[in-house]
This record gives sequence, C-alpha cells and structure tokens, in this order.
Amino acid sequence: MSERPLQQWFVVQTQVNCEAKAAQNLVRQGFEVYLPRYLKRRRHARKIDFTAKPLFPRYMFVAIDMATQRWRSIQSTFGVSRLVSNGDTPAGVPDGVISSLRRREDDKGFVQMERGPVFSRGDKVRVMAGAFIDNIALFDGICDRDRVSILLDLLGQKVRVSLDVDMVAAA
Repeated sequence: MSERPLQQWFVVQTQVNCEAKAAQNLVRQGFEVYLPRYLKRRRHARKIDFTAKPLFPRYMFVAIDMATQRWRSIQSTFGVSRLVSNGDTPAGVPDGVISSLRRREDDKGFVQMERGPVFSRGDKVRVMAGAFIDNIALFDGICDRDRVSILLDLLGQKVRVSLDVDMVAAA
C-alpha cells in the first residue's frame, strides 16, 4: 500500500506585484512555495527583450501539511491577500498540476510557453497593433519563429505583409 504524501498543494492569492515578497515570507515560515514564471517577450523602441513574469499573476502555490503546519498564518503573511478556500477549508490543487508545470520548465526554471499562431492558411486575422491596426487580413504562413505573413487588402489588391506574432489575433 503506497503512503500518500503528507503535504498537499494549495493556491495563495498575493497582493498586486507582490509574488516574490509573499514567496520569500512564506519560505521564512517554513512553507514550500512554487511560483511558476515564464519569459515574456517585450518590444520597446524597436528592441526586443525578455523579462521574467509570473505565469499566474497574483497567484502562487504553497505546500502545506495540514496536520502539523500552522497554515492559518498564511492569511496574515506580508504580500499575501488570502489562501484560496472553499468556505473555511483551503482548496487543494488537483494531483499532477504542479508536476506537469515543472515538467515544462527549462534549465533556468522558466515554464516554456507554446509559441506561434494556431492559424491555418486562409484564416481571417485582425491586426492588433502597428500601422495596419484593426485591419482584417488572411493568414498566409509563418516567416520565422517570431513573425507571420498575412495578406492585406490594400487599394484593391492583396499585399503580403510580415508582422510579429503578437500583432495578430483571430478575427
């Protein structure tokens, strides 16, 4: 008979932009914390860089042994808004959620996001930013890792334009 682990994962809601502060304070109290992060691509002044961001803004996971740990102290921890609960009982995270997130992490600990559009050639897309904002176009294909090719109807003819992946969405 396999013995179930004593600790179970629960969800903590943090104050705005206080995920790191809450994690640090919970670790000081002896809790195991998991704050999944990913690298967010940012464009600024014609330059692209990546910044570490929480995968679930304002939320993190904490492992609690309900029998031995003083879990109610989580509610009054600096940086924490509340422990997500069903009434007075903390709501547990289903088995496998944390392990599946950890399997998607790279060697630096960042969760790898699925990249690229899920469009097929000929699908209608809307341009979300840039000079052609709010124009409807046809998806033509993928140029490279970060760019897509679309066909815009300009002055009565189809013109192929290459845009960043983030600049198009389903119409």
